[in-house]
Amino acid sequence: MRILRETTLFRRLGVDVAPQIEVALAEIRQAVLAVDWPQGSGTFTIFPEKQGNGVKPIKANFVSYLRDRGWLLEYKENITGEKHPGPIDAAKLIDGDRYLALEWETGNISSSHRALNKMVVGIQKRRLVGGVLILPSRKLYKYLTDRVGNYQEIEPYFPVWQNIQIDEGLLIVMEIEHDATSSSVPHIPKGTDGWARHQRPRM
Repeated sequence: MRILRETTLFRRLGVDVAPQIEVALAEIRQAVLAVDWPQGSGTFTIFPEKQGNGVKPIKANFVSYLRDRGWLLEYKENITGEKHPGPIDAAKLIDGDRYLALEWETGNISSSHRALNKMVVGIQKRRLVGGVLILPSRKLYKYLTDRVGNYQEIEPYFPVWQNIQIDEGLLIVMEIEHDATSSSVPHIPKGTDGWARHQRPRM
């Protein structure tokens, strides 16, 4: 899999946390590049059928790469004060008691907005030092489960987050895309069944 764009909505980091953030971002980028389909192929090739492939199994293989590098999966710290907060896909301790949060979008565009807003609130409350949201491109989106959030759909709203006043913090949106299409590869299962989640992506 490849990263098409990496858009920084805001970045204001102290010299004490910046190097740790760069290490964590490098791990995220490598985790994206390491995701392949079919597994073991070394590249990400998708069956080109509209709404024909699942998205959650892709995330499962991605986060397993991060887990092996010290990231916490399904991080459940209440960063917004919600009564029943949903977990963050992955988080890495950066600054003693603050984390870099990561969300890989498997829901719709409303879910993408909530993910960014949740990370901003966490930064404002100093429970997070930053957040990263990963979204499929429009080309990849059309082959995935109906109405999953995508980069082009949320891009017009970037000024909302770019204009937020933050003393210290980082917010990034990454756009990802398949390497190739082929009718000879299997569909990516919808849900997590059929994906060898215990296997690690190739490095």
